[in-house]
Amino acid sequence: MTVGKRVPWVVGVSGASGTPYAAAVLRGLLAAGESVDLVVSRASRLTLLDETGIAFRDAHWRQDLAEWLARGADGKPGTFRDVDVADVRHWAAGDLAAGPSSGSYPVKGMLIVPASTACVAGVALGLSKDLLQRAASVTLKERRRLVVAVRETPLNGQTLKHLVALDEAGAVVLPASPAFYAGATHIQDLVDFVAGRVLDAAGVPHGLYRRWKGELGGGSRDGD
Repeated sequence: MTVGKRVPWVVGVSGASGTPYAAAVLRGLLAAGESVDLVVSRASRLTLLDETGIAFRDAHWRQDLAEWLARGADGKPGTFRDVDVADVRHWAAGDLAAGPSSGSYPVKGMLIVPASTACVAGVALGLSKDLLQRAASVTLKERRRLVVAVRETPLNGQTLKHLVALDEAGAVVLPASPAFYAGATHIQDLVDFVAGRVLDAAGVPHGLYRRWKGELGGGSRDGD
């Protein structure tokens, strides 16, 4: 748990497929000793239920979060043990009076993982229809780091324009595109690569994937 004044990362989970990406990012932040303010959109709760069978409930969010973060990318329960969620604070997506809705609330930045095209459009246009979009707009106006891990394919022209607008506004547009040079042997490796790139963009140290060292064939060798 972070000692001293608490300055968290805001993690927004939108309704796109890809809840294992969000779980991996959350585990990575907590493992690095970072505090987290979590916003789970209404649409993402349906995706989470569909992809994991977990119903994320406001009244039992800590229990549901712990169960979620313990699952692997293949949905197997108990894959990750002893994930401490004590330094996570949950804000309901409909709570527009929540801390992250104001620029005076101290945060390090915001990571949207995964980001749906609807979420991308809302943030790019400044709609602030829920806390996730409002917190992202605040992050941009305060010139804090915003990482948008868009998870959709194919992308139409309008979404591409929205992504360009986010880039021009200072956000990091990070498509959830796994790479294979790190020697992935399991779906979790591919998920962790994307999560690691999100953490790289945020400047948070981690060991989620094997980095490129300029040597061909590294992905086909066991170990490092």
